Amino acid sequence: MAGTRDVGALIGRILLALIFVLSGLQKLMGPAGTMKMMAAHGLPLVPLAFVATILVEFGCGSLLVLGYKARWAAMLIFLWFIPVTLVFHVAAYHQAVAQQKPMDALIQQIMFMKNISIMGGLLMVASFGPGAISLDGRGETESLAGSLRAA
Repeated sequence: MAGTRDVGALIGRILLALIFVLSGLQKLMGPAGTMKMMAAHGLPLVPLAFVATILVEFGCGSLLVLGYKARWAAMLIFLWFIPVTLVFHVAAYHQAVAQQKPMDALIQQIMFMKNISIMGGLLMVASFGPGAISLDGRGETESLAGSLRAA
């Protein structure tokens, strides 16, 4: 049973982090467009916000895939995702409603719920860890086997 749980944790981490790693890479490939979009949403200190976004998305996303400092990486992404969700989806939803654009409002509502769901997964990793098939979990299986032999 533990093997299934650890494989599930590995696959879950990869799937959870994939959106952040790919998004971070996409932003790195088009920094001007990303910074223009950030400025259009009223973000201050856009170059600093861009660097922070890359560090969180690509950096913490990669740590999550590897399972290295995974609890911290998941918590950092979770905390970063709060203002991102508010600025880019809640505000856009209200703007779409005010402009009587129901399809745009629906899209933003779906994006908001997607982010909330991802945040739940991040909290699961932060709470329960990355599992044994991770850099954080190295030796976890051996120590468990050793403690079972000692019992």
